Amino acid sequence: MFLTSDEMISILKKRFEENMNRHMHLEWIDLMKRLENNADKMNSLIEMEVTGGEPDIIFKDGGEYIFYDCSPESPIGRRNICYDKKGQEERVKKGVFPKGNAVDMAYAMGIDLLTEEQYKQLQTLGRFDIKSSSWLKTPFEIRKLDGAIFGDCRYGRVFIYHNSAPSFYSSRGFRGCIKI
Repeated sequence: MFLTSDEMISILKKRFEENMNRHMHLEWIDLMKRLENNADKMNSLIEMEVTGGEPDIIFKDGGEYIFYDCSPESPIGRRNICYDKKGQEERVKKGVFPKGNAVDMAYAMGIDLLTEEQYKQLQTLGRFDIKSSSWLKTPFEIRKLDGAIFGDCRYGRVFIYHNSAPSFYSSRGFRGCIKI
């Protein structure tokens, strides 16, 4: 799927209007001006959309608008992936071929993985990842021990777990954010 900037702006406007609880006190016209002046960031939002992320503005931090992936489940176009390149290479050595890794995919898209704190913040705006899970930006001290973290929402609660970085599952992808 390919989207033009105009098509993406139309999608974002509709999503903005349908989900006012995510961004109270923000005005569409201000956001639209920012979007029109940031072509590189618009390309990142388009990538978030075409991979199933359904990006939406969450809040304004100082002078920057913050978008998160707000799809109900972990973006479908970003699943079956390991946490990072090192984890992916470990799987490939064993003859198992994941579709990629979250860290490199996010970088290529021009977005950041959600942190644990951002993920918990997202969950205050609805219930996300009820049937799936999402890799989260893993602190260095966990990653150096070959681990990685992910989150989901089960039984009405948000859970943050750990797994080995080479792990990958059909229901685990990643959520990202971008500042504009």
